[in-house]
Amino acid sequence: MGLSFDLLINAVVAGILLGGFYTAVTIGVSISFGILDIVNIAHPAFIILGSYIAYIVNQTFGIDPILTSIVMMPVFYLLGAGVYQIYYEAFEKRGQESLRGLSFFFGLLFVTEVTLILVFGVDYRYVEAWYIGPSWHLGVIDLPLRMLVPCLVALALFGALQLFLSQTFIGRAISAVAQDQLALRLMAASPTRIKRIAFGISIATTAVAGALLIVIQPVEPSVGREYIGRVFAICVLGGLGSLPGTVIGAMLLGIVESFTSTFYGPSWAPAVAFGLLLLTLAFRPAGLLGR
Repeated sequence: MGLSFDLLINAVVAGILLGGFYTAVTIGVSISFGILDIVNIAHPAFIILGSYIAYIVNQTFGIDPILTSIVMMPVFYLLGAGVYQIYYEAFEKRGQESLRGLSFFFGLLFVTEVTLILVFGVDYRYVEAWYIGPSWHLGVIDLPLRMLVPCLVALALFGALQLFLSQTFIGRAISAVAQDQLALRLMAASPTRIKRIAFGISIATTAVAGALLIVIQPVEPSVGREYIGRVFAICVLGGLGSLPGTVIGAMLLGIVESFTSTFYGPSWAPAVAFGLLLLTLAFRPAGLLGR
């Protein structure tokens, strides 16, 4: 019974820490897909790009990967704004954003992946930092710092974005852009400009998510594919457009995956996690905190 209790507590803690990481990975999709209704299937590719930038800077200059990601956020914001402008001019402006726009992001995903393979190969890359390896031990609870630090950074990122969206004019305009574009125009705000800013912010978060990913595990160019299903599942589970819902959904998915991996084996984790998604949507079609 003591062993089972230890396993239970550590499974919950591991799930919460994993859910914190899932928050960082998903929060950008919650903006682009949940608020802007843009199915950015290439989101994980930008995360892997962030991982490789953190790797290059860490190996070349020895700078902490998370610090590197924070410095790189404005660069990723500009990248995201540029990608949205291309998407808008080529697809959204012409009313072809549904299928052809999705194909655009699929192409972006594969071009990014192939480029990384050509430059870096398929070998796994990793970074070095003081918090990779050590663990804190609180009684029977183990807190690996390589999971704890990313979880705290992810929650800080969520808090900053939530404050921005709720307390600033641009943030409130982003929340309203998918609901009433005419009202935005009456307030002298361009919906296209607001969407460009919002999409840039969603891509800026991938710089941090990429650094957190390479802290947690070594990466290679195709690792991002593993997270395509998860990020959209968490976004839908939490409720489209709800950042608090995204956090709750990420935590639930993390805990369910941790429990399943601990007691039944890791191969069952994805099936049980998506089963939870289907069960939730059967009773709450709008998601946990969806409108």
